[in-house]
Amino acid sequence: MEENAYVARRWEDLDTDILVKIFLSFDIFQLTSGIAHVCSSWRRACCDPLLWKTLDFSLMRSNYIKIPLEPYVYVDAPSDKTLTRLLKISLSLSRRNIRTLIFHFNLYVSDDQLTYTAERCPHLRRLVMPAWNRIKKTGICKAIRIWRDLESLTMPSIANPPYLMEEIANNCKNFSELKVMGPFDNYFAAAIIRYLPKIRVLSLRCSMLVKDVLISILDDLQNLDVLNISHCLLIEIPPSPAPRRIMRELDESIVEKASRLLKFVTCMKNSCIMCQRTRNDEGLMRWYKYEEGLWKADEVSSLSL
Repeated sequence: MEENAYVARRWEDLDTDILVKIFLSFDIFQLTSGIAHVCSSWRRACCDPLLWKTLDFSLMRSNYIKIPLEPYVYVDAPSDKTLTRLLKISLSLSRRNIRTLIFHFNLYVSDDQLTYTAERCPHLRRLVMPAWNRIKKTGICKAIRIWRDLESLTMPSIANPPYLMEEIANNCKNFSELKVMGPFDNYFAAAIIRYLPKIRVLSLRCSMLVKDVLISILDDLQNLDVLNISHCLLIEIPPSPAPRRIMRELDESIVEKASRLLKFVTCMKNSCIMCQRTRNDEGLMRWYKYEEGLWKADEVSSLSL
């Protein structure tokens, strides 16, 4: 045999660690495209826990139209089937190793899809799901009861928050971080104060926030370490008949109350583009109008994507 003879290596003989490093650069669509069926060694690599710490659907949107009645969106069947297929493949390959689950703000998950997901990633610690239009009370409560290790939640503003805060309090003993994307009223604040008094991180960025609600948070959430109200539309409601007004800066009483926090993040600059956008959208950000991925940002690093 010649000294320089070339010996071809088969794909299935490639070292698993190398395959995993290659697959780490793939997105969810590439990982679920069928590479696990190439051969047994590739499937073994596709199931490596390193690939499935995070299940990221932040690049996927539903094909939907808005409708006047609940759930206010209609998702077409092909779009639903695509999400279901990707969930089944991902959750099969992940083998219950998922710790972070991320959905796009225009990805409208159904109750059945949420339950299917929760049952197959029971050790979830972080959920980012900004759109709940198709999620009913029974669906999210069932998921929360499974996710007993949940520590962090990014969610939309909802009409009836107490039931959810109570469910989290009863089932998720290590829960410490909450981000609300949308108007944050006294009802929501009261639910957090009652059921999650030990919460440590709260982000309300780019939302409408009433001054009295902010004061309640600062007074009653004594375990709070980090509060982010950057780019919020901060409203003061004086006694009637005086009209409400937009606050352009924080008064001394708020600054003093916030001084006990480890981190109090604010931005109310007229020159700030994000502050301008929140005002223009009246405290309910129309994220679809802006740069793709902008909704993922947060000044609190643990909540940023």
